[in-house]
Amino acid sequence: MIQKHRHENLTNQELLDRYYLDGDLEWLGILFPRFTMLLYGLCFKYLRNEEEAKDAVQQVYLKAIPELAKYKVTYIKSWLYMIAKNYCLMQLRGSANRPVELTAAYAVNGDEEEEKKLAIEKENDLEALENAISGLNREQQLCITLFYLKKKSYHQVSEETGFSLMQVKSHIQNGKRNLKLILSRGQNER
Repeated sequence: MIQKHRHENLTNQELLDRYYLDGDLEWLGILFPRFTMLLYGLCFKYLRNEEEAKDAVQQVYLKAIPELAKYKVTYIKSWLYMIAKNYCLMQLRGSANRPVELTAAYAVNGDEEEEKKLAIEKENDLEALENAISGLNREQQLCITLFYLKKKSYHQVSEETGFSLMQVKSHIQNGKRNLKLILSRGQNER
């Protein structure tokens, strides 16, 4: 009991590192519940149904376990978030093929339809950006993520990474340029 309580005080990264070290699912059993409410909220936002959202969170965890065994994940929270978002979008796309009884609650006017299209486009753009970030080298990926996504200052990024301020600025500048190239290449392939 004392042993387990001590492990619950470990950071997310420490738990993930221990999982990668010995493959023991107990570490994920401590780690995953920390994200359940976040994932439930996201799934509920998309699916608009409590039971479906709860099921979706379980499906996300079931999908994440074998994926974690195959890939080294650095930012577990954002990685799980992306899996959940993609799962929900796939559920919604799948439900688009099923007949739906229209009621006043589900009636969609032109403005709401346009908002839905814009939201899907935004999600696609964010997904493309995340994929592009994964195409950067490790240093650029780290600096871009900390500076833009985690909203850290140059100084905080420097302290956290051990890079000098000039290196941080260089990695961010080069990372931005490379992101533009990767994203424009992706646009041309469409």
